[in-house]
Amino acid sequence: MCQRATKWAVLAILAVVPGWGQSNAPSNAIDWRRIGDAAIDASLAAVATGAVDRVWFSNDGGSLWIRTRYGKVYRTGDRETWQPVDEKDVAQPAVATNPAFAKPEASARIVETSGRPIYAFGKAAWRSDDLGRTWTNLTHFRGESILGDGFDDMAVSPNDSDEIVVASRFGVWRSVDGGLSWSGLNHRLPNLPVRRLLRLPQGGSGTRVLLEGMGEAVWAPGEKLGWRLEPPGDSLRDWELRSRLSAILGEEVLSAAVAANYVYAGGREGRLWASSDQGATWRASVMAGAGAVASIIADRDEPRLSLAVFDRPGEGAGARVARTVNGGLFWDDLTSDLPGGSASGIAADRATGAVYVATDAGLFFTYADLTSPAPATPWRSLQAGLPRAPAVDVKLDDAGHQLFIALEGHGVYATSAPHRQRDPRLVNAADFSSRAAAPGSLLSVLGRLVQSVRAGQATVPVLAASARESQIQVPFEAAGASIGLVMTSPGSPDPLRLAIALRPVSPAIFVDRDGTPMLLEGDSGILLDAMKTARSGTRVQILATGLGKVRPDWPTGLAAPLVNVPAVVAPVKVFLDRMPVEVSRATLAPGYIGFYLIEFLIPDIVNSGPAELYLEAGGQASNRVRIYLEQ
Repeated sequence: MCQRATKWAVLAILAVVPGWGQSNAPSNAIDWRRIGDAAIDASLAAVATGAVDRVWFSNDGGSLWIRTRYGKVYRTGDRETWQPVDEKDVAQPAVATNPAFAKPEASARIVETSGRPIYAFGKAAWRSDDLGRTWTNLTHFRGESILGDGFDDMAVSPNDSDEIVVASRFGVWRSVDGGLSWSGLNHRLPNLPVRRLLRLPQGGSGTRVLLEGMGEAVWAPGEKLGWRLEPPGDSLRDWELRSRLSAILGEEVLSAAVAANYVYAGGREGRLWASSDQGATWRASVMAGAGAVASIIADRDEPRLSLAVFDRPGEGAGARVARTVNGGLFWDDLTSDLPGGSASGIAADRATGAVYVATDAGLFFTYADLTSPAPATPWRSLQAGLPRAPAVDVKLDDAGHQLFIALEGHGVYATSAPHRQRDPRLVNAADFSSRAAAPGSLLSVLGRLVQSVRAGQATVPVLAASARESQIQVPFEAAGASIGLVMTSPGSPDPLRLAIALRPVSPAIFVDRDGTPMLLEGDSGILLDAMKTARSGTRVQILATGLGKVRPDWPTGLAAPLVNVPAVVAPVKVFLDRMPVEVSRATLAPGYIGFYLIEFLIPDIVNSGPAELYLEAGGQASNRVRIYLEQ
């Protein structure tokens, strides 16, 4: 691939991937970015989604309506896109059945049509062309259902008896040829039954969630199809912990948290328990008037701090939040003006006092004293930019840099944590880690709009700036064990002073918030992911930062040239499943600032599927990412 083609491939991808571009665009808006979608890869005829229990056509057959198991009603006219409809404005017909015909199975219900054919649904979907004397199974192949076993409703178009739609715990499915073939109508239906954020993306691992009625699912880095169902792991361990605590306490434990020797548990009717000796002894408390404890967390570095949120205790009651800073000796109320009928998830950052709560009314945020008892503080909504839907869970990554939220029906969203504006941090721009910087590498200043930066007497270029995050480049001339930066911001009289360790090289591969790495096919410049795999024998390009000095020297803050691109001085290696592969070049990325481009060759013989990829520069290893291979 020529240098000019490489340059434009990089620019095209960076332009559409938020966080990887470089431009000065100040903004106070929260940049919510969706991780995954609302579809589930359940190994059926098409992607699935959450449970749908009703389906019907309009009288003229032009519109199709469904009702999800959570009571949400949606309409489609084009059989592709769905619009939400207020349930009060919709007249839902009774489930149509006709007992006059013989059933194909004992639990089946027969759908009345104007003539032939007739249809039925139960464990399978059925069709009869001889008034019920014989039936054809429409959804099973070699003993397995291609749509999942068990249907809750079926509708036949009044215009065409060959257009049939069925509803099940896996969503809604349509056939236009009387059941000979099926297509899913789930891909754009916001009906993902997410209930918990179990694990956040890290390294080559993706986002893991708990789906109601389906178990655990993962959105792997680079995934494009849907959430993939996985065997239980995190949720099983949580269930085992709650089961053990229920046996010890003699009451049902609904939520639990462990930090060092401290164990916290929550039950019904506002019941809270705390132990400071790994469960040997317990102190019980009750939050008067609160409902069941929906979620409880404990601070791993200060285990005497715990926070809990409660389900709705009664009609008209609002969400409740409780805090203890002394290991459960007593709990105080942080609810203040928090709205919403129920709270279901909570996250906190002790250093800043930030508390995030997921409620029926969306996501809310406050700064509270998390070191000592203090009056409750007002809450504000963080719902702007998100779909209007109940928030069911919220989490911060381990470093407290990124905030993740799960929205009922819609899935998972992420953003830079708003509390970083109170406590800015200097991190690697490629993966938001606290790894050391290197000459020429890109850094992100989280939580601050930066106007100018100096490192000693040297000017540090500011490449992008917003209220939430700014991007700077470490001077190629930087030396020493660390680099101290003095930054000015508009409207701030005092400069911000931050420092970070400095190494000759500190490589990091660029990844998105869901862990998708910046890997390009060498010949086409197309971004590689789970749908676009890397074939054996092809060239792959990695976009990274932190590879240090280049030869010939290149000015800081200036885009790399399109021809005669400076090469990395340090020796660079690439490892695929921990085995070294051939590296053909390692240079600055043509046309960009602070980006490096490493090209390697996929071996002729590989194992198809996901593989671990990382690079080394000067003996220093980068972050691990996932690449999908195909023989």
